[in-house]
Amino acid sequence: MDIINDVFVNIYKWINDLLHGWFKGAMPTDTENFLVSVIMGLLTVTVVLLFLVLMVLILIWLERKVAARVQDRVGPNRVGPYGLLQPIADTIKMLIKEDIVPTNADKLVHTLAPLVAMAPAVLAYAVVPFGKGMVPADINIGILYIIAVGSIGTIGFFMAGYGSNNKYALLGGMRAIAQVVSYEIPQVLTVVSIILLTGSLSLVKIVEAQGGWMGLQWFLFAIPVGPIAFVIFFICALAEVNRSPFDLTEAESEIVAGYFTEYSGMKWGLFYLAEYFNFFLVCAIGATLFLGGWQGPLLPGWLWMVIKIYALILIGMWIRMTLPRFRVDQLMKFAWKVLVPLALVNLLITSVLLGVYNALGF
Repeated sequence: MDIINDVFVNIYKWINDLLHGWFKGAMPTDTENFLVSVIMGLLTVTVVLLFLVLMVLILIWLERKVAARVQDRVGPNRVGPYGLLQPIADTIKMLIKEDIVPTNADKLVHTLAPLVAMAPAVLAYAVVPFGKGMVPADINIGILYIIAVGSIGTIGFFMAGYGSNNKYALLGGMRAIAQVVSYEIPQVLTVVSIILLTGSLSLVKIVEAQGGWMGLQWFLFAIPVGPIAFVIFFICALAEVNRSPFDLTEAESEIVAGYFTEYSGMKWGLFYLAEYFNFFLVCAIGATLFLGGWQGPLLPGWLWMVIKIYALILIGMWIRMTLPRFRVDQLMKFAWKVLVPLALVNLLITSVLLGVYNALGF
């Protein structure tokens, strides 16, 4: 089983050794190490991007199938077996659609907005551990990095609203900022609870702290603070990635399509892709913080991680298909009057319990 667990790590080491063998003696050692590091870095980025695109294509197909099942219909079934190739067909369609820019729009801002929204969604994956030794960059402030990078995407949404010169798009951009600011506070407070329990900002160390006892050491089961922290985190995560019932930034009945009202073609596709990248990301972070990450019996660690991520994704889909959309005032009140006080109380309880445990010598 160790061989299966380490298959990707061993492939990485084999390619690294192969490159060193090719360049050995052909250049100074420092130059050789630098060149190999650059090549391996580019290879890692390429593999991660291909993996994410594959996961998102599966996610899009799965969501359409789940929605169809809930609504008592079939869903995609024409392109490929069971409609599996439908996301690829939709991608091709977006690539060949005309890119229309409104006459009065700020063309530079309008063009850059999808890229600004997309970039943080990809960069955040640099510190997500998908298995033992399978993390692109194991930095000791991984959580802080994700919180910082994840907030940048909101700038892209506001740029889309402002640059489109459209009142509905601007309202959508302003809603996105208000929503992220409001829900990031309780989310960060719950993350601080996990940091207190582990004493580390490293995602790898957080996963390692949850090993053993067949999942009973997962922070989800750290009663009483763990379940509360998980619920708050997941609710805030859905709000930050604009998932229903928190999709006020693109409420069709109120503001047409929100911040991407004036977008078409692949620019619209980048926003769409960024939304699913972010959804997959928050589920990956949730699995890392509360479900033990890659920890699990029998199966390879990376497979356990994917299973846990898709379990959270299915919960998010179920919530989307079940609950109606909030009003703006309900959205803000729920964040500031319910989640923030609850997160603060949970953080206080965590601190008190840790103090008691330390005093008793546990």
